[in-house]
Amino acid sequence: MNMRRFNAFASLIFILICVIGGGIAWLSYSGPADTVATLWIIIIAFVTAVIVSASIKVADQWEKAVILRLGNFRAIRGPGLFFIIPVIDAIPYWIDIRVITTTFKTEKTLTKDTVPVDVDAVLFWKVIDSKKAALDVADYQSAISWASQTALRDVIGKTMLSDMLEGREKISAELQKIIDERTEPWGINVISVEVKDVLIPPALEDAMSMQAQAERERQARVILGDSERQVAQKFAEAASTYADNPTAFHLRAMNMLYEGLKQNSTIVIVPSSAVETMQLGGLSGITALTMQLQKEKMEKEKANSSLP
Repeated sequence: MNMRRFNAFASLIFILICVIGGGIAWLSYSGPADTVATLWIIIIAFVTAVIVSASIKVADQWEKAVILRLGNFRAIRGPGLFFIIPVIDAIPYWIDIRVITTTFKTEKTLTKDTVPVDVDAVLFWKVIDSKKAALDVADYQSAISWASQTALRDVIGKTMLSDMLEGREKISAELQKIIDERTEPWGINVISVEVKDVLIPPALEDAMSMQAQAERERQARVILGDSERQVAQKFAEAASTYADNPTAFHLRAMNMLYEGLKQNSTIVIVPSSAVETMQLGGLSGITALTMQLQKEKMEKEKANSSLP
């Protein structure tokens, strides 16, 4: 809602009428006897130019003009060219019917669980009834701003902090519904409300961060414990299999010893019970097996070094 700016088209008409009147006065002037007549022509042309230019109005594509005739509502005009009666008609407001954005926020507002928060939001709205917007409220832009702030405070006071941080879409929808109900009598339609940011006290933010970290650590410990349980379960299943099949257990023990001796280590500690179980013939059997593996290893290294 604003007053109308300079009308370039009306100014052009004013200049043209003055020029035409001046030309007529100049052509009709033939001597001092025609001075009074010439002066009257100029005055009439000037007054006509003022009246015509004052009656010409042009509204842009996104504007509506509110016309009052002697203080009473007359009509809504625009967009485009239209005419009014000077002095009798007046245009106090030009209504912008485009989508308008309004930012609003609340500071130190308590949530339902008594946590002070600062909330920033954006309101998208447009005028759908220019008559109501001009006549039923003094300044609809300020009224919308205040209505949005009070609605935001009401919603925050009824919402838990956790719900506010996780469910912004729900809060935005509720705000849109409340603000739209309040502004509908003013001829205004609320398109959407977007909650931009929710700021909480730094101390509470640190506490929530520590809580989240502790929760992640708890989950990691639970996962690790579950992994240990699964490994133990698999070992128990393997043990039960070897208990029922001594031959498989013997082959597994031999394979483990062989894999250990294949490494760079030259000393392998094997329990005596395992030696007896594998039937390697005591210490001499292990020594022979070790020497055989060392011999194979040396031959393999020699073969690799002889390659070009």
